[in-house]
Order: sequence, then C-alpha cells, then structure tokens
Amino acid sequence: MKKFCALTMLMFCSFMIADAQSVSKFNVSNLHITREVLNNVGDQTLSVLTITNKGKQIFPAAGWTLYFNSRPLNVDGPDATAAKIKQVNGDLFQLLPLNGFAALKPGASAKNKVLSTEVKNKTDLSSGFYLVWDHAPSKGYNIELTNINPVAQVDKLEIQVAEHTFHQNKTIKDIPLTNLPKIFPTPISYQETKGVFKLTPQVAIVADNTFKKDAGLFAEELLKVLGKKPVIAEAGTTNAIILKKGVVSGAESYKLSVTPQRILITANDAAGAFYGLQSLKTLFPPTSWEAVQKEIGVPAVEVEDAPRFGFRGFMMEVARNFQSKKEVLKVLDLMALYKMNVLHFHLNDDEGWRLEIPGLPELTTVGSQRGHSVDEMTCILPSYGSGADKGVNSGSGFYTRNDFIEILKYATARHIRVVPEIETPGHARAAIKSMNARYARFMKEGKKEEAERYLLRDLNDKSVYESVQGFNDNVINVALPSAYNFLEKVVDEMRAMYVAADAPLATIHFGGDEVPEGVWEKSPLVAELLKKDPSIKGVDEMWHYYFNKINIMLKSKGLYLSGWEEIGLKKALVNGQKKMVLDERFTQENFHADVWNNLKGNEDLAYKMANAGYKVVLTPVTNLYIDMATTKSFEEIGQYWGGYVDVDKPFYFIPYDMFKNIQEDERGNPIDRKKLEGKEKLTEFGKSNIVGMQAPLWSEIIKSHERFEYLLLPKLFGIAERAWSKDPEWATEADPAKSTALYNQAWSEFVNILGKREMPRLNHYSGGFNYRIPTAGVVVEGGQVTANVQLPGYIIRYTTDGTVPTVKSQIYSKSIQSKGTLQFRVFNTEGKAGRSVKVFNK
Repeated sequence: MKKFCALTMLMFCSFMIADAQSVSKFNVSNLHITREVLNNVGDQTLSVLTITNKGKQIFPAAGWTLYFNSRPLNVDGPDATAAKIKQVNGDLFQLLPLNGFAALKPGASAKNKVLSTEVKNKTDLSSGFYLVWDHAPSKGYNIELTNINPVAQVDKLEIQVAEHTFHQNKTIKDIPLTNLPKIFPTPISYQETKGVFKLTPQVAIVADNTFKKDAGLFAEELLKVLGKKPVIAEAGTTNAIILKKGVVSGAESYKLSVTPQRILITANDAAGAFYGLQSLKTLFPPTSWEAVQKEIGVPAVEVEDAPRFGFRGFMMEVARNFQSKKEVLKVLDLMALYKMNVLHFHLNDDEGWRLEIPGLPELTTVGSQRGHSVDEMTCILPSYGSGADKGVNSGSGFYTRNDFIEILKYATARHIRVVPEIETPGHARAAIKSMNARYARFMKEGKKEEAERYLLRDLNDKSVYESVQGFNDNVINVALPSAYNFLEKVVDEMRAMYVAADAPLATIHFGGDEVPEGVWEKSPLVAELLKKDPSIKGVDEMWHYYFNKINIMLKSKGLYLSGWEEIGLKKALVNGQKKMVLDERFTQENFHADVWNNLKGNEDLAYKMANAGYKVVLTPVTNLYIDMATTKSFEEIGQYWGGYVDVDKPFYFIPYDMFKNIQEDERGNPIDRKKLEGKEKLTEFGKSNIVGMQAPLWSEIIKSHERFEYLLLPKLFGIAERAWSKDPEWATEADPAKSTALYNQAWSEFVNILGKREMPRLNHYSGGFNYRIPTAGVVVEGGQVTANVQLPGYIIRYTTDGTVPTVKSQIYSKSIQSKGTLQFRVFNTEGKAGRSVKVFNK
C-alpha cells in the first residue's frame, strides 16, 4: 500500500512538473490587457476586460493569477463562471481563472464584463496589471495595458465642459501688460515711477552683514540670467543693488525702491530682504531665464510689502508615488519665488516610507520599495499601478540622510521651513510592514527583545477594520510601548538631520486622519491597558491617550504637535450616531491642525476649532486640494471626491469668511446656500488662531514629475496670492453687486498676469515647468461656434476637419460658421499645447 501511494505521488509530481514546464514556456510579454468602458449603470460602470494572446504559444486556462490596482470591481453576469476577482489589500486585486476560462490559442482573446464603482474620469481606471504563475508565486510579470474610453459619453461630457468653461471665461477682459502691476503676489503698496534701472553683470550688490547669504544666493541667480556673477561689494550708492537693514512694518516685510540710479531693498530681517529680491526678480522680463541676457531693464517702482500669514504652505506628498530630490529642489525654487514659506513634507503613508532613518534600515529596504511579494519581507505590495518589479516604478524610492540634509539646507537658504510628517497612527502600513520585516530578522537571529523593540502591531490582535483606501492592516497599535520607541527613534534621527543642516525645526506633523472603525477593538494589549488605566474610557479614548503621549514626547524635545484636524476631535454619539466632534482637552496645548474637511455639515469645522483655541492652518478640500481634477472632463487627471479645483478656487477663497464666496459643492454643482445657514462664524479670538493656509497635492495618480507639475501649476498661484496678499476689496465689499464687479476686475487682472507674465516665466525658470495649459471654452449657438480662453495671451487654434490642431493650424479670432466636427486647442507662447476640445456644428 505504501509503495502504491509513493508511486502515485511520484506520478502526480511528474505531471505537475511537466505542467509547470509547459506554463513556464509562455512569454507573458505576449499578453495584452484592454479595459473598455461601456456605460454607466446607476452609480456603477460596466466595462470589458479583454485578455489577448499575441504570442505563438497557447496561454493556459489555469495555473496563473492576474494582479492589478483598481477601484473595487467584480466580474458580471455569465462571465462569472470564467473568472472571479478578489481584493488582496488596499487597491490591489487579483483575477483568478475558473473552470469556465478556456485556454487562449495564439491571437485569441477572453472577454470578461466587470462592474465597478462609477468611472468619472481616467483616474478611476485600472492599472498595473501583472501575472504570477502558480508554480512560481514569488515572481510577477508586467503586462501591457490599453484603456478605451466610452467615446459617445465622453464626447457629450466634453461638450458640456467646454460650454461651462466658455461661460466661466466670459467675464475675463484682455488687459494690456503695461496696465498690470509688475510684482506678484500683489504687494500692499505699489507705485510705478519714471525710468529704468539697467541691470548688467557690472552692477554690484551691496549688503548689510545680516543679508550677506541672501545677497550671495541672488548673485547665483544673476549668474544664470546674465552669464556672470556680480560682485558683492562693501559699499556703493549708485549702479548697485543695495540690501539695507532698516525699520519696516514687521517680520518678512520689505521696501523696494527702484530708480534709474540704484535698487534699494530695506528690511529688518533676512526673510524680508529675500522677499524683496524675489519681487525684484518678478520685475524682470519673463523671458530673462530663456537665454543669457546682456542687460535687463528693471522698471522704476516704489513698493512696500508684508505677508498676510506667517504660514504659507504647500504640502508635497511623496509616499503614494515618489518624486526625486531634484524635483523637490525645483518646488522649493518655485515656492521661494512666490513667497511661500512652509513645505509640509508628507514622507510616509500606507504605500511608502521615503526617508532613511539610521538604525532602522527596513524602513527603506522594505517600506520604500513596491513590487510583487508573497510575504512583504523585501518590499510592500503594488499600489496605484506600480507593477510587479521592485524598485523600478514610481512607487519606489527614498531620500538618503544626506539627500534630506541637502533639501533642508536648500529650503533654509530660501527661508522655507520644512515640516516633516510622520503619518500615524493610521496610514502607517509601510512603517508597520517594515517593522514586521525587522522583527522577523531579529527573531531568526534569536534576539526576541531586540525584535520587539520597534514593533508596531499587536501580534494577537484580531480586530477587523477597513480603511478608506481599503487596507485592513494599516494602523499602529497605540497600546504598544514599542510604538513609542519607534516614533521617538524617528523623531530623534530627524532632529539630528535638522541640526546637521542648521535648519529650524519647531514642529513635527503626526497626521492623525482616517483611522477606521473597528481598530483596536479585539487587541489583547488594548484590553489589558483599559483594565490597568480606568481613566481611558473605552477603545475610542485610545485616540486621546495616543496624542497625549506624543504631545508629551514632543514637548520634552522643545517641539509642538501638528496634525490633521482629527488631533483636536473625538468620537461621540450625535443623534444616536457616532461622529467626530470637537475635543476641547487639547485647546491649550498649541496644537496646530490642518483642517481639510469642509464637506457635508463640516463647512465651519475650521472656524469651530480656531474659536475653541486650536491653531488652524486652513486646508479646505473644496478650494485648496490641488490634486482635485480641474474640471469634470473624462480626460482630465485628478481626484474629484472633494469637488473640482481650478486656479479660480484658491483665488476666490476668503480665509476669514469662507462662506461668502463658496460657489460649488463637493460634486461641482452650484452650492445650496441654505446649507450654510446657522454655521459658526469666525470670532476675533478665532481669527487670532488662524495661522495660515496651505495647498496639499496628494500623489495617488502622479506617476511622473510631468504629472506632478501639471497638477501643481497654475493652481499654486492662487494659493500664493491669497496667503501673501491682504484681503482684496471684493472680499470685504458688503454690496453683492459691487463685490461681483470688483471680483471680475481682480480676476481679469490675475489671469492676465498669469497668462502674459508668470506662466511664460516658468517656461524656463528653474529648468522650466510642465504646467497645465487650459482647454478652450467653446459654445455652439445659432449655427456659430464661439471660443475663448482662461489665460489672455494664449492662442487658440482650430481645425474644421475633425483633426487635432497643431501649431500650424488656423488661429481663432472670431466666431466660426463651419459645419461638421471642429476641434479647438490652446497654445502657449512657445507653441506648447493643452488638450483639444471637440464640438459638432450641425
């Protein structure tokens, strides 16, 4: 009997080996995936996933699994007999063949209808397909993907978007460049006088000792423009740029005086002198960085200026998808030019850890790398289409200690504070998996105590939860002493980097957002802590326990706590439902909260928190989340869960009266102003607690620096203007009709400045930026097709034969009566084009 069993097993293994050899002969690069969007079914979308064999061998019916990143979807109808889709974790799914799946002969295809959550734009489509053979589960093979959009629906939507854009642009007037102020953001006081200062390489820079570093940095900039670095002299009153220490209105403020004889910048601190120099740079012709100039004519002006807010921030998130050190330095150049002074650096999340921490190598060897993995001991699972191959995708990468120190030095020289974010206790999957790998390493060495030193999860926790992003294992267990060992280690190593860079560090951002229901409920360690400490009233109070401990740790190091709004909230029953409400226990602790949620009943949350005593950085999603898509266009990249954000949304944001200018809800529809009735208004005390504003750029769909810059610009101009400049007249005007007229004039001036001066400047400044060029506004009425553009100074070109316009196509100048399919496309001054818009004139 034993011999028979052994013989049977031997035969079975032989068949398995033969099958594996057959499977392994198929070249996965010959597979091709197509996702074709068919139509919307209520709040779902029907698509077809097609697997095509382009090779010369048969693709087997089984023995493989297809992985991909996507919003939730399922195989629909009869096709469910051929394949099924299962969630792995987060946005990673797998398609598994069933008995109904037939082997694919060369040239054959298998089609599977799938239902998903609604696909509103190309951001929602699946990506990152790769195949794993069952006999070799540790290796994945990337597969080519093509997405096909629903042409009929897209054309209809694009026409609607073009009409909406046209009507938005109708109020914009074309203003001659000579009639526009030449400094941006708008200064407090600006007056043009007569004459021009001729800036040549022979012009000296004379600087007070306090401003020598800033003078040196400006000299480096002039080297790029003039081809020669000017001399920094000890004295001189004519034919010089003079940086003088003197009395001005406050921190970061300056006076700028340009005459034909000299340029004088007066400031009482180095930041003020630096911003005076940035204003001087915006007086240069925008083409100054295109090639070396023999001479630059600087118009004579008298300027007095000071910032509105001390916190003028941009949040750069590099965890979901990574951006290089070079790109970070470009961002710092851009921020400095437009007087933004805080880089909120979001360095970790579920999908990646981006900073080398000495003593914790797994954070970067594992947590910074994405790729196919069975146990996540060498990398974490793919997200956002990063694919099977570890380390060669947009989801992999990190900054070395030296990289980070260089970034800090670069920022500090430009008077930009870098606020690092350690996202906790949720959104911490990359850190958790990294410390799991560390735990396994030391346990293998028999070093149990060392293995547990920085562990971030309770090994016996049976809690069931799912985060907004679909993860079930992304929250640090805050009852673990080792969690605080880890966080203190990270904080201490970060502080050491700031010391090495001689960079200021006043706060560390600890995140705090989106911890899901169910967390810690079945953790033995949490249960034990609740028994030991009766002051903690249940699992929900672990939130307060955690941030209290973090606060104490930071205060011991001379730092204060920053975080998302949840650091000042708690869970409570409201009308029988558990909701987040204001927690007044931390109002006196100098917590700085980035308040993003102004959706569905939370429109006044920022004001509530400021009125209660929290220091608030205004970060409302509907106006300042610049990762939101610009329009409802299917072809426009970006998120949309918080509305649609173009350059106008941050521009018309009124920090101290947010309700006055709200125009759209989170769906991009006209706001129902009745929903704003009874909302809490900002008190004078609350106003004193508004420390500034910032714009986050989340990176889920940002897989290149070009995409990053496309979403960044020109939206960042609106934030720069509103954070630096005082309330414009239209914001404080009580009469609605007058306010609207004043706004339309200010908006026209703003977009003229962007289109004719600042965007052209960025064609070459700091190497040039891949900013978004707007789509044309187009309307078909009475047999005529009329177009306009958001940015005066840009050119609209069109075709009447349905082809995409090129730089050689006809320039639009007046309404067109041609019938058929017309396409319109906007071009900048260098011939670079935006997306084309198609309309039909019957």
